[in-house]
Amino acid sequence: MNPPSQKPLRLNDLPGCHLMTTSSSTKPPLLVIVGPTAVGKSSLALHLASRFTGEVINADSRQVYRGMEIGTVAPSQADRVLTPHHLYGVINPADGFSLAQFIPLATQTIQGVQDRHRLPILVGGTGQYINGLVQGWTTPRVPPNPALRERLEAVLASDGVETLAAQLDALNPTVAARVDLRNPRRVIRAIEVAEATGASADTTLEQTPPYNTFIIGLTTPSRADLHRRIDDRVDAMVAGGWLAEIRSLLNQGYSADLPAMSSMGYRELVQHLTGELALEEAVRLIKVAHHRLARHQYTWFKATDPRIHWLTIGVECMDNAEEAVRGWVGGNS
Repeated sequence: MNPPSQKPLRLNDLPGCHLMTTSSSTKPPLLVIVGPTAVGKSSLALHLASRFTGEVINADSRQVYRGMEIGTVAPSQADRVLTPHHLYGVINPADGFSLAQFIPLATQTIQGVQDRHRLPILVGGTGQYINGLVQGWTTPRVPPNPALRERLEAVLASDGVETLAAQLDALNPTVAARVDLRNPRRVIRAIEVAEATGASADTTLEQTPPYNTFIIGLTTPSRADLHRRIDDRVDAMVAGGWLAEIRSLLNQGYSADLPAMSSMGYRELVQHLTGELALEEAVRLIKVAHHRLARHQYTWFKATDPRIHWLTIGVECMDNAEEAVRGWVGGNS
């Protein structure tokens, strides 16, 4: 292993990246792969890691939980043997996880990869995490407020998440625009932080972007193609033991009400296990929810975003991605 670098890592320091160029960047390199669920981000990350001496870093808010590998489609053990992977399965399902925890953890992990003179490859579909990291957001440390949470939970139970979303928008519209307003846990936390820091304060403060970032976005030829990929993957997850995974978590004492267990599909399959839903109906609802998630992810990763180099998946996608990264390397080493 190479010793830690004494100066900021540049692309030209990476093995296999000694390409001629006339420009440079003093910021350390970070390759990012984004896109909707089921589009093949992890497979591309493995390919590019093998070509550019890289290590893969998770930017998915659910894949951080251990014991939930099937339901969150975390990389397999075989993939992790091929390439170092980081921030997968590192949090107990009973513990919460947020942007405020992700940014310093990911920053430290990226630094470790760079100190080994390897390319950090950030992969995921959680737009808030990715934007927060690459744009240099900072987040205030606000401890939980049990009394406020109890009041907000009561509002949620009586009036729904829409009322909480309206309350957050009134407190801080900038924050409301960044938060998934359909996720009650995130809305409640955002209100908690906004009230603690002042109605006029932003809960995420944007600083100078810390990295020389190149972002690849993966998309499908059509919405129908993406839905087919999602549906096939959900079927494979169920066939691959997803129900047994959920039974194991429940048997270990993890409550179905935990935020981690609100991950896509877990609630529906818990309802199946308790006799509230037939398996066929649960699977149908899970597929619909994943279609909705994909639409939401496209609001974070827009086709018009000039930062993102978009590629349509297909037979030439891997080669096109490799060529694009080599161009970035050549222009910034």
